[in-house]
Amino acid sequence: MKRFPLLIAIVVLLLSSCTTKGTFEVADKTFLLNGEPFVVKAAELHYPRIPKEYWEHRIQAAKALGMNTVCLYIFWNYHEPEEGKYDFSGQKDIAAFCKLVQKHGMYVIVRPGPYVCAEWEMGGLPWWLLKKKDIKLREQDSYYMERTKLFMNEIGKQLANQQITRGGNIIMVQVENEYGSFGTDKPYIAAIRDIVKDAGFNEVPLFQCDWNSNFENNALEDLTWTINFGTGANIDDQFRRLQELRPNTPLMCSEFWSGWFDHWGAKHETRSAEALVSGMKAMLDRNISFSLYMTHGGTSFGHWGGANFPNFSPTCTSYDYDAPIGESGNITPKYHEVRNLLKNYLPKGQTLPEIPDSIPTIHIPAFELTEVAPLFENLPEPKESATIKSMEFFDQGWGSILYRTQLNASDEEQTLLITEAHDWTQVFLDGEKIATLSRLKGEESVKLPPLKQGAQLDILVEAMGRMNFGKGIYDWKGITEKVEIQARNETKELKNWQVFNIPVDYNFAKNKKYKKEESVTKQAAYYKGSFTLDKVGDTFLNMTNWNKGMVWVNGYAIGRFWEIGPQQTLYMPGCWLKKGENEIIILEMASPLKSEIEGLRKPILDVQRGHGAYAHRKLGENLNLTNETPVYTGTFKPGNGWQHVKFGKTIDMRFFCIEALSSHGGDDYSAIAELELLGEDGKPVSRRHWKVMYADSEELNEANNIATNVFDLQESTFWHTNYSTTTPKYPHQLVINLGENKKITGFFYLPRMEANKTGMIKEYRVYGKMQTFRLK
Repeated sequence: MKRFPLLIAIVVLLLSSCTTKGTFEVADKTFLLNGEPFVVKAAELHYPRIPKEYWEHRIQAAKALGMNTVCLYIFWNYHEPEEGKYDFSGQKDIAAFCKLVQKHGMYVIVRPGPYVCAEWEMGGLPWWLLKKKDIKLREQDSYYMERTKLFMNEIGKQLANQQITRGGNIIMVQVENEYGSFGTDKPYIAAIRDIVKDAGFNEVPLFQCDWNSNFENNALEDLTWTINFGTGANIDDQFRRLQELRPNTPLMCSEFWSGWFDHWGAKHETRSAEALVSGMKAMLDRNISFSLYMTHGGTSFGHWGGANFPNFSPTCTSYDYDAPIGESGNITPKYHEVRNLLKNYLPKGQTLPEIPDSIPTIHIPAFELTEVAPLFENLPEPKESATIKSMEFFDQGWGSILYRTQLNASDEEQTLLITEAHDWTQVFLDGEKIATLSRLKGEESVKLPPLKQGAQLDILVEAMGRMNFGKGIYDWKGITEKVEIQARNETKELKNWQVFNIPVDYNFAKNKKYKKEESVTKQAAYYKGSFTLDKVGDTFLNMTNWNKGMVWVNGYAIGRFWEIGPQQTLYMPGCWLKKGENEIIILEMASPLKSEIEGLRKPILDVQRGHGAYAHRKLGENLNLTNETPVYTGTFKPGNGWQHVKFGKTIDMRFFCIEALSSHGGDDYSAIAELELLGEDGKPVSRRHWKVMYADSEELNEANNIATNVFDLQESTFWHTNYSTTTPKYPHQLVINLGENKKITGFFYLPRMEANKTGMIKEYRVYGKMQTFRLK
């Protein structure tokens, strides 16, 4: 018996020695896998956006597409929802996901952040960091770096032994993520590199990714440099500068964008399969590695969808991304076109595996949710606060928050001013709704009727996703500054609040006083019902009867819905359903048309309704530049890439106008991908407070070529004048309110990245002034 433990130890040692260990290296103009040249063909998949029961199905679909690697982010806030409480179990078992990838003969690229973007809540950073009001995110703030190191060490415990050198399948690990879009801070990047190494990732190449326009800002000599770009990009141009600096480095596009993500209120995004295949072929013919972002997007279940910056623009629950593998794992026409390309680039003697069968879909007949729990009748115990504070300072991360106080009597006209409400706000007086304010539209004031003494003011604020890009990651929720009443020339801040926290937890939604109701309530409420199935399968919950809120089925948080679209259904994985009775709870923040729902066999991802339009010109409105004098007149060079313009003088301005007069292609269109204004020091000024005041024309029907794309920090998106319904003639004008007074000495201009396309501006004029331009 004494020999038994020794025998076990010997067996374990023998088994571990049987594990095949390998190498992955950066060599002369190529990667080497076990000493042989290797082109990475990676499929970006995000494990939180795929039900665990379907992980293997999506991995098999990626393998059958022709991919040899899976690329994945690791989401800090998903694994540490509360400070110091880590979770890597079940749906969050990243080691199990990587082992499934290895089971199917594929490799893994890990991108552990700490920041990941990914259109994910706060870019993957945990909300509780914002409880420290003076926190410096993505900088060498002592607290931030301490928590980053602790989290990265936990990732190391999960995945360090999965490196290829230890018999696993991890071949590369990324350091931070697209930092050039945030700032320039090489010491910070070096510190994150060291944290990643100290966590155990020191046996495979470490790399950093950025755009070709900013990768030099933070490039470290001991890291591999990769470039991100999307369909339509000129491949040679994207890598030209990198090859000048490192002529012998292997080239890799670490994010080749197959499509794009959807915003609430805007058109569903698509990208052509032809452009995707053309770009992939161009890279493969040059032995350039790539990761297809996304190969399968999936779903930002629950509250995990983020928001874009600048100009708060929340993303939809669906992360379909117009990817080759659709949201529910369905095989799309784009998939077949990519597969037909990749089958020509397989190692000698290999063939593609069969495409896995699709998950069956089912139709669920319409049924009613007959039990209702009005929100105001089911409030939790309040907290007291003398002043307004954001949600985080009441120890709440997600959901809604209700602020309540009493008002003094007044017969005069008054205005309620709310600064700033994040993100969707309803205002009530004595239980009656008097206004709805949307952060998307910058709404922040309400006219008040005459008030009686002690009138009850309720401000209900729903938090949508925190911004996941740029400086927007500092995105406190609820009311973040103050509430005031303005009367005549006097403004008074309101004090003495009761605060009610309304989280998005299933148990919070379930444990309410539900009662049978024959009609819908006109205020926020929880609705509960059930439906019976004799077989299970994927379905799409049709939310067209509902206004705005969140859904739970059998305890699973399915996601947010909003009537403005473009998404009108919610993906309901069949693996989360069961034969027999199923429970559904819907938190409706406003009021439904009727409390009825059904399950469809196909999604509705491209229907806009109501007040969701993003147009930046009112009907009949025109910009009048008759009496304005340009501060600069010039001609842009033909071709792609950034162009730098200096005025030769300093202009005081709060409003910037660029007027396009002609195009290089002789067409009537104008397009701009990005604009940067230069301050007195010759460096770009902050675009954080910019707002589009006027655009004479925007394409809103065929694509999201909206005017705010010129400062969305995304080089692959662009403003383009309308081409689907009208073709307005030159000139074309765009006016931007800078949000603050600036001294401007010039600007940087980036045309759309695709070659030989419309809208390439030639002649132009620039106007700048302190007072607003006249609109008539």
